[in-house]
Amino acid sequence: MIPALVLASSSPRRRDLLARIGVTPARIEAPAIDESPHPRELPRAYALRLAEEKAGAVARAEGEIVIAGDTTIAVGRRILPPAETEDVQRTLLGLLSGRRHRCISAVCVIGTDGKARTRMVDTIVAFKPLSASEIDAYIACGEGLGKAGGYAIQGRAEAFVRFLSGSHSGVIGLPLFETRALLLSAGYPLG
Repeated sequence: MIPALVLASSSPRRRDLLARIGVTPARIEAPAIDESPHPRELPRAYALRLAEEKAGAVARAEGEIVIAGDTTIAVGRRILPPAETEDVQRTLLGLLSGRRHRCISAVCVIGTDGKARTRMVDTIVAFKPLSASEIDAYIACGEGLGKAGGYAIQGRAEAFVRFLSGSHSGVIGLPLFETRALLLSAGYPLG
């Protein structure tokens, strides 16, 4: 019997990314967890903790595999918040302008055996220097609102990227190479 896959995410991007590797979740459930960083928590530990907590927060029936992910944007040791308002987004884009930052993608898969398997990917992204008018135009398009770091690389912000080393799909929301390996190790059949 093929195990059913549960996507522990409200992100349509993660569902779309899974489709790229031929995976359609049987069920999608948004986990209810507190995503606030702990005091002095480092970005990698934060991303991994959130992926594990999201996967664990969703009920898993017998024969189901749960997958969850987290994408964290960091500048040095600083975890950048999602851009919940245009003012926050303007601040974030100003901070990222002309410099490198890290996108940390963590994935957690809980197999039918109840074992949690995790992988993490660090991607270095460098933005070109952004003018105030470029930032204003990007904010006006609306695609970066609510996103980690205030941008969506799969949209107009891709034109700001002068350098990327790592996983492009990880920056979008799910590193596909690592995700595929985790699903296979959990017993989910992939072609």
